[in-house]
Amino acid sequence: MESELSAVADASPLVQHLTNEVTMRETANVTLHWGGLPVMADAKAEAGEMATGADAVLINTGRMTEDELDAMVAAGKGANEAGVPVVLDPVGYGATEFRVAANQRILRDVDVSLIKGNYGEVSGLAGDAAQIRGVESVGDHAEVAASARALAEETGATVVASGETDVVADADGDAWKLAVGHARMATFVGTGCMLGSTLATFLGGLDVGEGPAESPTEAALFAVAAFGLAGERAADADVSGPASYRTAFMDEVAYVASEQPLLDVSGRLVPISD
Repeated sequence: MESELSAVADASPLVQHLTNEVTMRETANVTLHWGGLPVMADAKAEAGEMATGADAVLINTGRMTEDELDAMVAAGKGANEAGVPVVLDPVGYGATEFRVAANQRILRDVDVSLIKGNYGEVSGLAGDAAQIRGVESVGDHAEVAASARALAEETGATVVASGETDVVADADGDAWKLAVGHARMATFVGTGCMLGSTLATFLGGLDVGEGPAESPTEAALFAVAAFGLAGERAADADVSGPASYRTAFMDEVAYVASEQPLLDVSGRLVPISD
């Protein structure tokens, strides 16, 4: 893990965010703490142009207007033309017809390298039964691993389903459970959005295929592991509630990125059989 964290910091990847105002500060800061450079260029007039000079593009559909959706598609197309990886975070997929149509348009018009969603969003995108309330996943979604694998095979993208145990699946039909993180990560708004930014930062910084990560899936595994490690360390800090835990978590992201404590990713991975 040490070499991967160093590679991200050394690369200082420029990550273009098309995201929502609710968590914009958190996503910008977590990108910065990992060693990336966040930019929030979401105007339709410049989104596509900015994407061509970025190292990764994150599209987060947590809040969007029709114009913002057009900007997301423009950014995705610009990234595709420049060979820049695109991460899609389909926030609240299934909650409304607009969100369903918007995300389906993005997946139709943009070649997405990685999809990150909660259990309900991933299940819904895969066409399986899903329970979404607002932007939150409810219910157990016991078959989320099968949904993640099916979505990866359908789209060609790596899929990360975040929840109590994270699931990572690739287009070759392989999938893993990653036992990392802490329950307190769900006690404040924005953790899922920050994971999306972390994935984009690692994807843009690891020079996939030629650097420390051989594929978007491998980059995703490193990113999820590092993110979860920060959550575990923050839970061990002297925190009294969600607000202080949130601050400790951000501090631990910066610590993990700079001090690079040992984390054996392979020791946390459990392959999922058919």
